[in-house]
Amino acid sequence: MDHFHYRNRILHCEDVPVRQLADLYGTPLFVYSKATLLHHLGEIQKAFAEVDPLICYSIKTNGNLHLCRLLSEAGSGFDVTSGGELYRALNAGGSGDKIVFAGVGKTDSEIRYALENDVFLFNVESEAELHNLADVARGVGKAAGAALRVNPDLPPKTHAKTDTSVKGVKFGLDIDTVLDVAKGVVGNPHVRVVGLHMHLGSPILSAKPYQEGVAKGLILIDRLRDMGHPISVLNMGGGFGIHYRKREAQPASAFAEVIVPAVRKAKCRLVLEPGRFIVGNAGILVSRVLFLKESGGKQFLIQDAAMNDLIRPTLYDSFHRIWPAEPPEGLPAPPDDFEAEIPQTLKQDVVGPVCESGDFLAKDRCLPVLKRGDVLATFSAGAYGMAMSSNYNSRPRAAEVLVDGGRHRLIRRRETHEDLIRPELEV
Repeated sequence: MDHFHYRNRILHCEDVPVRQLADLYGTPLFVYSKATLLHHLGEIQKAFAEVDPLICYSIKTNGNLHLCRLLSEAGSGFDVTSGGELYRALNAGGSGDKIVFAGVGKTDSEIRYALENDVFLFNVESEAELHNLADVARGVGKAAGAALRVNPDLPPKTHAKTDTSVKGVKFGLDIDTVLDVAKGVVGNPHVRVVGLHMHLGSPILSAKPYQEGVAKGLILIDRLRDMGHPISVLNMGGGFGIHYRKREAQPASAFAEVIVPAVRKAKCRLVLEPGRFIVGNAGILVSRVLFLKESGGKQFLIQDAAMNDLIRPTLYDSFHRIWPAEPPEGLPAPPDDFEAEIPQTLKQDVVGPVCESGDFLAKDRCLPVLKRGDVLATFSAGAYGMAMSSNYNSRPRAAEVLVDGGRHRLIRRRETHEDLIRPELEV
């Protein structure tokens, strides 16, 4: 469910016409719906309510402070993967007891920073990290809570670059060796192994991998407890898929059906780390048409959003729905199937201004023949849009706007040329 709708052939975010936002704030522009953001968090809270989970929003998907603050006020904790994300979480109102720290390469300074702020758990990804965590904790006179991240070696289930639970990836401890690693810290006063962590990748469109994963996790929890580790937390990560194309994703309740019984059986507290599920369809990328071009038998729609604004299509071959904010008469608003042949359209590559052949948002997409100045909306851009944006080609990053009903406000100003060089001058 999202709150981006066409009314009288005009795309609205909640009650505000998207073209109005483009005119006021300029393009490219990320537009977020408050109602959608809170709705999707609420869906997870409702689906898993019977086990009272700690839901830790994954800041890496979209770290805007204003969005994180809204989620914190609605009861969410945070999943962080760096000292910078921890800083964002704390500045968004997060408290250490609702923060988990993930990532395969935590530095000593990041670990100290997290310990000083009493983070709930460190998700530990290697034997070396586990012992280093104990050493750093000893140095600051604290005991670190740890969840061992296990790689359950499941069949491939998503894009190779975002599948984290198959053999040969950098994430987690091999399921065959995790118990040997755990033996090495039994009785260590500076690191407490209190949890098992299992993040399977993203986006995942079926509950089956979670069912397979928790089955393996339950066996490990019993064996870790037999070893002497007081396991009280089962962290199943995130990765729940969203609708990018049509209605391909599962509701939160489908994942709860397989995870909740395992949590009850394990007698653990459940931690979840959703990100994309919450913010992905809460945001769109708005751009303006610059030029139309034909070359080598192909049609190109050149607009002012580029791979530095939304890199997912070129990095992951990802599909995002794209349609004009005000489509011409005679065309659907919007189409039922964005991948189908649509009458009165032309197959076009939607490309940006960046000097790379890989700079595209879509290829061979059936779109109306538009004109300079027309406004386009690229949907499902709330996750890994702004978060993965860059200044490549010295392009200032986009502005971000939050819509709440009929109101809207800037939550990140557009960068300026001065912003691009300021860190180089302040040396």
